[in-house]
Amino acid sequence: MGKRDQASQWFKKGCHYDSLEPDSDRAVEAYRESLACDETYTDAYVNLGFIFLGRGEYDEALRCFEKVVKLEPANPEAYNNLGYAYETAERTGSAKMMYRRALELDPENIEAMINIAHVLELEGDYHGAVSEYERAINSNAGAAAPHFCLAVLYDRHDMFDEAIEEYHHVLEIDGGYLKAIFNLGNVYVQLGDYDRAIEAYERVLQLDPDCVDAWSSLGSISEEPRAREKARAVFKQSFLSYANTSLSQ
Repeated sequence: MGKRDQASQWFKKGCHYDSLEPDSDRAVEAYRESLACDETYTDAYVNLGFIFLGRGEYDEALRCFEKVVKLEPANPEAYNNLGYAYETAERTGSAKMMYRRALELDPENIEAMINIAHVLELEGDYHGAVSEYERAINSNAGAAAPHFCLAVLYDRHDMFDEAIEEYHHVLEIDGGYLKAIFNLGNVYVQLGDYDRAIEAYERVLQLDPDCVDAWSSLGSISEEPRAREKARAVFKQSFLSYANTSLSQ
């Protein structure tokens, strides 16, 4: 068995440990064994990097992602990952540089556009963030993610009409986008439109009967005098449907 094959075997072991015991020492050891067999095995560096990020070991994570960039200098994903590591370490300037490098390599890279917008949000540049999200939307009209991110940005700034419009754009692209439906319900609650909020939470529960947040939100609405009767009826019906589905499994 060649070194590349040995590296692949150790990498698979690392993935196995990682899936059973996220961030485990055994996963780290297996990925390092993979790299001992073949120091160019970039997937092992990537997985190690994310483990170190999860542990808060930012210097180690950065070393892993920097190694990938050196090995794959034309890979936009390598720069997105390195940028994310910088962002997680609260080094937003370096993060933006990496995301922009990803865009230089692939001008249509929506992930990089969204990442830049998110960093601009963190830096308090509202207008810059909106501009980047709109750039991502315009570059790929069929992508739901930039519409969702823009909706969340509007939502955070209490621009409810704009947020609702963007959430609806998301659902036009992907009618089962649970977070968009749930957030839409939350916006309607803030506007006092309990009927529409209930419809949104009910839709979430139809798609995901185990969604604790939707159950909790629906339960909270049932305490509102203006929505009590309808909310309780929907809550009861949703619970009965959930119970019947669980019993049939």
